[in-house]
Amino acid sequence: MSSQQVNAYVNAMFDIAIANDSVAVVEDEMFRLARAYESNEALRSSLSDSTLPTDRRQKIVEQLLGGKANNVTVQLASLLVGTGHVSLLPQVADALVKRASSEKQLEVAEVRSAVALNDAQKTRIAEALSKATGKKLNLKVVVDPNVIGGIVATVGDEVIDDSVRTRLDQVKSRF
Repeated sequence: MSSQQVNAYVNAMFDIAIANDSVAVVEDEMFRLARAYESNEALRSSLSDSTLPTDRRQKIVEQLLGGKANNVTVQLASLLVGTGHVSLLPQVADALVKRASSEKQLEVAEVRSAVALNDAQKTRIAEALSKATGKKLNLKVVVDPNVIGGIVATVGDEVIDDSVRTRLDQVKSRF
């Protein structure tokens, strides 16, 4: 599928989120859903299994998100499943986050951590990254068990790796 088609989804989703005054919530929920989709093989298989009827796959989305996510998020995810384009979820979600951030004149900062971060930690990290990059940021946190400790932050093309794994690799290379 072309980037033009991904952009068509993003534009439609963005317009729906604006109309429902839920852009910030929807872009955050879509981001988290996309990361769950990428990291969970069972979820990815279930949602993309063309042998399952479409309404059954859409029910999975509704059961997964229902009551926990904004209704717009549920409908948008269901749309991707219903049109057979659920594999585009990560691309569409990332483009939606980028578009929402751009509208607020923010740069997206993706932070990967081995554990969930509390609000105070997120605030400190956002402030430190903003100071380091000189940019206003929309912080997106991903819990990634591959990060042994510390964080790995990506802001645009810049990667700031303050993980234990990288520190250990640096110590190894010194010996």
